[in-house]
Amino acid sequence: MRFGVLGPVTAWTDAGTPVVIQGLKVRALLADLLVHEGRPVPSDRLIDDLWGSELPGNPSGTLSAKVSQLRRALEDAEPGSRSLVQSGPAAYSLAVSAANCDALRFGELLAAGSLDEALALWRGPAYADFADDAFTETAVARLTDQRLTALERADLPVPDLAALVKEHPLREGLRAAHMKALYRAGRQTEALESFDELRQLLLDDLGLDPGPELVALQQSILTQELPHARNNLPAQMTELIGRSDALADISARLGTSRLVTLTGPGGVGKTRLALAAAAGVTDRFADGVVLVELAAVTPDALSVTNSLTDAVQAALDLRDTEDSPVVDRLASVMGSRLLVLDNCEQIVDEVAALTDRLLAAAPGLRVLATSREPLGLAGEVVWSVPPLSVPPLSAGVHEVGECSAAQLFVTRAAAASRGFALTDETVADVAVLCRRLDGIPLALELAATRVRALGVRGLVARLDDRFRLLATGHRGAAPRQQTLHAMIDWSWELLDPDEQSVLRRLAVHADGCTADAAAVVCGEDDVLDVLVRLVDRSLVVPVDGERFRLLESVAAYCIDKLTVTGELESSRQRHLAYYVSLAETARPGLFGDGQGRWLELLDDDSANFRTALDRAVATGQLDLAERLVDALAWYWFLRGRYVEAMRSLEAVPGSARAGVWRAGFMYLLGHPDAAAERDRWLDDADAMGQWWIAHAASDAGDLSTCLSLLNQALKSFEADGNQWGIAAVLAARAKHAHVRADLPALYDDACQSIGTFRSLGDRWGVLQATGWFGAHAELVGDFEEAERLHLEGMEAAEEIGLWPEVASAAGMLGWTAIRRGHFESARTYGERGLRLATEQGQRATQALAELVLGFAARRTGALDEASSRLQALIDAARRQSESVLYLSIVLAELGFVRELQGRPEEALELHAEAFRVAEQFDSLRGQCWALEGIAACHPDKTLAATLLGSAAATRATENYLTAAAEAADLERAVMAASEALGADGYQAAYERGVALGPAQAFALLVRQ
Repeated sequence: MRFGVLGPVTAWTDAGTPVVIQGLKVRALLADLLVHEGRPVPSDRLIDDLWGSELPGNPSGTLSAKVSQLRRALEDAEPGSRSLVQSGPAAYSLAVSAANCDALRFGELLAAGSLDEALALWRGPAYADFADDAFTETAVARLTDQRLTALERADLPVPDLAALVKEHPLREGLRAAHMKALYRAGRQTEALESFDELRQLLLDDLGLDPGPELVALQQSILTQELPHARNNLPAQMTELIGRSDALADISARLGTSRLVTLTGPGGVGKTRLALAAAAGVTDRFADGVVLVELAAVTPDALSVTNSLTDAVQAALDLRDTEDSPVVDRLASVMGSRLLVLDNCEQIVDEVAALTDRLLAAAPGLRVLATSREPLGLAGEVVWSVPPLSVPPLSAGVHEVGECSAAQLFVTRAAAASRGFALTDETVADVAVLCRRLDGIPLALELAATRVRALGVRGLVARLDDRFRLLATGHRGAAPRQQTLHAMIDWSWELLDPDEQSVLRRLAVHADGCTADAAAVVCGEDDVLDVLVRLVDRSLVVPVDGERFRLLESVAAYCIDKLTVTGELESSRQRHLAYYVSLAETARPGLFGDGQGRWLELLDDDSANFRTALDRAVATGQLDLAERLVDALAWYWFLRGRYVEAMRSLEAVPGSARAGVWRAGFMYLLGHPDAAAERDRWLDDADAMGQWWIAHAASDAGDLSTCLSLLNQALKSFEADGNQWGIAAVLAARAKHAHVRADLPALYDDACQSIGTFRSLGDRWGVLQATGWFGAHAELVGDFEEAERLHLEGMEAAEEIGLWPEVASAAGMLGWTAIRRGHFESARTYGERGLRLATEQGQRATQALAELVLGFAARRTGALDEASSRLQALIDAARRQSESVLYLSIVLAELGFVRELQGRPEEALELHAEAFRVAEQFDSLRGQCWALEGIAACHPDKTLAATLLGSAAATRATENYLTAAAEAADLERAVMAASEALGADGYQAAYERGVALGPAQAFALLVRQ
């Protein structure tokens, strides 16, 4: 027996026959019991719900009679169903679960992310025939809200969403879905009009503004930055054949289980099936579907766990950080996501440990894994991938054609040999071939490539010979694994000697290689023709037209061949030498107009570089290891891979070159021993090393040492004519000038730097200089120019994937918006900057984004949020051994928060500390802010007026703008002092302050 409330209240048998329930009160009783979803309902409650004040003569007896009528109706429809209506001490209940009640099933499907299936259960308004009764009111509201929430997440067409918005005009989630659908349909103007309509409705009906999430969405549409879920599933070149039932089953399992592992022997098609299954459920996961290929993560890596997490971070396009454990940070960004972990078998223990932790910490995560063995975790659904179905012997064309193994073979053979088809002449041989290859897709595809040369009958004859030779196989191996090995072995014997040589030597590469790399590592002058022939034989897979990789099973087979021929060590050595040379060749390209192209090239070979470094260290070739890490250090920096850089540099602890790089990365990661590491290697640093340490250490607060290093480096760069180095020093000096608010120096250094970097074509350098040029524009009040420059920088950084720089530009755009008084835009930029900075592990940029959000919160009246964000920044800064650059301004801002909260003593302490920190950094601008903050909360208004005079005079002398966003704080301080002293008294005290420098004015406070 099943029950429905997602529409009129109904019941029907398991066979689908409707149950006739006579009498309004009996049906109301059923509805009331269904409202409580199996929980006991006291008789008094039922009586009150059914009759209210119009009670029958014998309420308890009448209720008992209605219960009996309901039981009889259920029993008549389906014998045994009367027991569903249960009775207890003065209470009744109905036995329901997700299996027999559509409301409970709806909730279960929602939790599983099966939106379409859940929404299909609805037949109309919930409890439609009792929606006006008081006892259904709460349930109707809850179910309706759940349905609307599901509709907001579902991929509905624009007309359907328009109708829902018309029905629920003030519901912001529906409005957001409507706006997104319009935007993605190319109707940006209508999306913005939909937002304006809601804003006016909220203002007219409720006197409210749209929420921050909807405002952020509007801003994203305005700037055409509407985010899309990350999905890196590769497009498939061929149709998946014979797996429709498997796909449906796996899709259903992913709806109810958080971990599904596809197991089976090599070549059975686990990866292909997983990719197709993942592609079919992308709409269930708001944050996307991400493939992590683990074939390149091998058990002989220096750290399998680190290599594994590196692979996951690379697939997610994240950057590493030491701010929090890497697994915790991975879990924090999962959201609603499907992670496809492919080829887990060679590191199954490490994959299992990582998967277990991620699933425990990220409730919206689901994992689809492929492995030759299960991960062995609680709750894991192990789905054994079967071979394709094979035909019986002596079957006809139609019967053979119905088998999936034959379908695959015939399709691939027809592609390889035009004109091949399943006919009366070929059917017997096709049937034998499919059976002898056990329906394994890889074996069938390998065989299909030889049809043109041998014909299907020739294939069968050779298979007979080969299988007879390999009948015993490896003891302990599954028969299908023996068969697949035999298939590869047979394919191997069909190759020419030069094809065999290239194929087996390709196996030392990790995650593929270019044709040039293949030529060097294989010891041949030109291997492109051989590679093309191997691709035709399905033994090598082309990737993006420029790279080649081996199938997993083929690679393992070829490693065995290298071992047998005694070539394994020599091939690995050539691999190491080649990738050291490639890294050294690429390094100069990272400093010029080819930066984007070289970054992509190094990205493609990241796994090969890790493999090369692991071998160099493991075999004691530390000279090659040193050359490799030195060549890759700048690449790691540009890509934000600080922890990977640290691990790699630590592999050569005695190297001075590595030590200088390591010191800089330690500063970037906030390592407490960074200064000691700097001092250890500083004497060995050349001009580039001096600049690098100064650049990396500038956010740590040791500005005098950094400035000295920059000036030393500049002299060397100028002597050598190194234009890149000169521009880099000027950009770094511009940062120092910004801290001091030295406007002429900031302008000059940024202007010269940007001109040189543009002539060199170095995008990273242009971004640095543009950022400080924009900072100058912000300081002098040209906010439109500042915004233009930062947007230009953000777009340029996005083009070549410099996501740390995108995060920085977003932070600067947020700060510019704060200065303009555009606080909602500031929040939007701040949230984007924080998200990117957290993903990229950029500590300084993370702090900037938090600062922007804290300032925006204070200026929009969210004092508690502002207090929380600003205090967290201060706590983090105080944990550092040296003062950090942002501390002064954050202390002053929290001081204003405390003042507005009516806590003037705390505010005064914060502003005083802010002044001392600003003084430490020679920041007159920061000192002015602090003096104005002290004036706003100090009880001695004569002193307050004097401080205001000093700050105003300093601002005028140094040309420091008082932005609109700061005016309210200043006006509050001025008004309080003027009211207390009167116009003449205020002016006299103010004039005394005009004659004082900030330090002299602050000394008046200290003497009190």
